[in-house]
Amino acid sequence: MTTTLYEQLGGEDAISKVVDEFYNRILADDSINSFFTKTDMEKQRRHQAKFISFALGGPNQYSGKSMEKAHEGMNLQPEHFNAVVGHLHDALAHFGVGEEKIDEVLTHVATLKDSILYK
Repeated sequence: MTTTLYEQLGGEDAISKVVDEFYNRILADDSINSFFTKTDMEKQRRHQAKFISFALGGPNQYSGKSMEKAHEGMNLQPEHFNAVVGHLHDALAHFGVGEEKIDEVLTHVATLKDSILYK
């Protein structure tokens, strides 16, 4: 039986830890942290953990806004997207996820790029 990427990474608890590390890195990055100044970060962390879990084949059903709506009015540029992707990479690596699995996760994220940039 094939396991999902969600299961391979360790499930809900592991994803939540990665998301916490991911946002710690984002909030420490002056090139992108201004996008989160008015964000309820506890809510954002929970929401992101559900979204990532769903995107990687986990059981959590994602019921949030579309990527276009969630990023509307932010006018995110490629350098912002790349910074976020870099922090996700580093957060996964921090918890010992191998490069092959990280590449799989980042491939999923890359499919969202057109729905996020320039909105």
